[in-house]
Amino acid sequence: MHLPPKLALLVTLFLASFATQAQQKTRKTTTSTAAAAANTLLWEVSGKDLAQPSYVYGTIHLVCPADMQISNQLKQSFSKTQQVVMELDMDSPTMMQEMQSNVVMSDGQSLQQLLSPADYTAVGNYLKANTKLPIEQVGMVKPFILSSMLYPVLLGCTPASYETTFVKMAQEEKKEVLGLETVQEQLGFFDKIPYADQSKLLADMVNQEAAAKQELQQMMTLYKAQDVEQLHTMTSKSLFGFQKYEDLLLDSRNQRWIAGIARYATAKPTFFAVGAAHLGGPKGVLALLRQQGYQVRPVVQ
Repeated sequence: MHLPPKLALLVTLFLASFATQAQQKTRKTTTSTAAAAANTLLWEVSGKDLAQPSYVYGTIHLVCPADMQISNQLKQSFSKTQQVVMELDMDSPTMMQEMQSNVVMSDGQSLQQLLSPADYTAVGNYLKANTKLPIEQVGMVKPFILSSMLYPVLLGCTPASYETTFVKMAQEEKKEVLGLETVQEQLGFFDKIPYADQSKLLADMVNQEAAAKQELQQMMTLYKAQDVEQLHTMTSKSLFGFQKYEDLLLDSRNQRWIAGIARYATAKPTFFAVGAAHLGGPKGVLALLRQQGYQVRPVVQ
């Protein structure tokens, strides 16, 4: 299946930081860690066997351009590093081809089979009105990807992306861009979530648009305030997420990333950019790095 250009672009942005949906999976927070003590998305990682510090930054999937925050401190930290590592290798020349081969549901399933007639009509009308894509054209695309197409609509703007911004910055400074996961791996995590559950989320976002917009705006307010604790508290009550798959989408991925983060940071000072939801909590990236013996210090912006 060849993706329409608009859908292909949205899929690219979706994969950039594993979607705002991933931001909406959370776990209980704790005030006993240093992560809870500072309102910042930027963290310095040093000590152990690192000759020079690396940095970890928490992103959000899509953001209105007016809300994009690239502080001087962030630019300085970025410039101190020699390579950039994100969830995916965002400048890979084969990325689009890899995505197009992994976005269609298996066994010929479609939204028409998964949704009730009323929900199918509602989702179809919403997609056509807001994305200009007929549901007949995209009805076999995995529902979680179609859900990602709604976020620009809910945000009410043509969104920007931290990931594409960091790729541009890396190119300007002639730094290599690498990834912690492959496209197949990221899409594979969602393949473990039944299509019925994915379809329900899609329909809920359409049928409860006002609530979805309100929740997203509240999350954006907390993100701009860099208030990780409150973001976790708020997202634990999310109506629009896969909460029962939290371990699959967050915790187990965090654990797998630590070896890669350690390898990259040991080789050369690295700027890491991953979804902000992966940073906090006792099973988050920051806590896991501390458990490995690294010093993790908040960098106030």
